[in-house]
Amino acid sequence: MKTVMTDTIEDIASPIIELNGAWLRYEHRVVLRDVNLRVLRGDFMAITGPNGGGKTSLLRLMLKLLKPTAGRVVYRDGNGNEVRRLPIGYLPQKNMVDSRFPITVREVVASGLLGKRMVMDERNHMVEETIRLMGMEDRADAPIGALSGGQLQRTLLGRAIISKPEVLVLDEPLSYIDKRFEHRLYDIVGQLAQDTTIVLVSHEMSAIAGMANRHIIVDHQLHECCAHHHYVPSECDE
Repeated sequence: MKTVMTDTIEDIASPIIELNGAWLRYEHRVVLRDVNLRVLRGDFMAITGPNGGGKTSLLRLMLKLLKPTAGRVVYRDGNGNEVRRLPIGYLPQKNMVDSRFPITVREVVASGLLGKRMVMDERNHMVEETIRLMGMEDRADAPIGALSGGQLQRTLLGRAIISKPEVLVLDEPLSYIDKRFEHRLYDIVGQLAQDTTIVLVSHEMSAIAGMANRHIIVDHQLHECCAHHHYVPSECDE
């Protein structure tokens, strides 16, 4: 006999991002096949899978940086209504950033507030607080081309979180990060997870991915881990 549970995450949380029958092809190569996924408000979703399996492509579909070859990507507000945009913070892989661009750490972090209407003093305070949180005070005016890989990663993370987005998308956040900052990163992400929906890609299930309530495996198709210690969506009961 199947036990029916009440007050599950699915009962009390609504979708914020939906992928419905999404395909992604490059010429004749299928990158993602028939993806159906609902990211719920409050989820901490960890995504893993083999290299070349489509993990980063999945994130780029979620961010609407790529358009699916078929199917739809839908954003929803807190009332379940479809909306065009969401407040999303994005930490890309480091190799997607041109470090030759003449911009400083402070300017990169501040760019996370573009479009936000606030007084200059408040903006400056948020930038300085975020730089401090990332441990980048000594490098605040350095051009990004002069940074180490870990310093650039911390700078990009600061840009992603400064606006306190509803959704935070992290692509390999531990890349290049040293062990000392890694533990601080666990604390930062743990705090953010209290009121932010988080989608994280990691090539291995590290401690940070262990914070997740849902685990998705991507190898051109999606499979959700239905282990008892994760949130079990309804399709795992079918």
